[in-house]
Amino acid sequence: MQRRIYSALAALCLAAATLIVPMTAPNAGTTARAESTNTASLNLNPIGANNWDCTPSTKHPNPVILVHGTFETMATNWLTLSPTLKSQGYCVFALNYGLEKGLPGSGDIRKSAGQLSAFVDKVRAATGAPKVDLVGHSQGGMMPRWYMGHMGGAKYVNDFVAVAPSSHGTQGVIAPSSTGMKLISVVGAIACDACLDQVAGSEFLADLNAIGDTVAGPDYTVISTKYDEVVTPYRSQFLDGSKAKVTNIVIQDKCPLDLSAHISINHDPVMHRLVLNALSTDGPADPAYRPSCSL
Repeated sequence: MQRRIYSALAALCLAAATLIVPMTAPNAGTTARAESTNTASLNLNPIGANNWDCTPSTKHPNPVILVHGTFETMATNWLTLSPTLKSQGYCVFALNYGLEKGLPGSGDIRKSAGQLSAFVDKVRAATGAPKVDLVGHSQGGMMPRWYMGHMGGAKYVNDFVAVAPSSHGTQGVIAPSSTGMKLISVVGAIACDACLDQVAGSEFLADLNAIGDTVAGPDYTVISTKYDEVVTPYRSQFLDGSKAKVTNIVIQDKCPLDLSAHISINHDPVMHRLVLNALSTDGPADPAYRPSCSL
């Protein structure tokens, strides 16, 4: 039974398998295909998201804002998590940000954090909620920390859940590919501000982390996969902080046969269950929680 389950998960990972490529610069055709794929979804809301008449319930008083990753859009990144959260009674919202040269999530990360700030204010005004929960993937699991720590946004955030985040950068340059993203070693070939910001040791990351990995207020949960081929090494995604405020999770520590990689983790039901646990726990995710490993 378990083998059948993870055969299905393996199929999910096929889309991400093509991200493991030789360390060469992307060509114009590859960039154009990635651009046309994602810009086509810029005006699409994820299923279950952005109902501006949604009223948070007593059980789930904080609206959940989903923050996509580099080269992704809200529609592609949150195709499965958004309806999952909606089905559990959450008011779900999502935004697109960082549009640069036709590629979403590729602009200067400080400016993208400003766009997130404006969106949080809009959600709070529409719902009447004093605070929100943030769930982000890849860059979207790191960029909100600029908003919270450097723009005063922490007072408006209850839970922050980071999925495969580029918390301390990655060992290479993130570049677009026909399937989403990949790592290359040719810095000069990339005109993406967010790509350069996410290189380990960048000026932006030094500024981001100069105040520490966390700030007072929000609870932090990181969900990583050891098969991440984009944000490497995967343990660099973890955040330092007290156990009362931070939980770092490797998905294979919960489900050893889970094959999720950087992109396919977005549609992994195990990740969804871990997110739900983080949002429903007083504090960060319960480190002792054992999700079902089935689909």
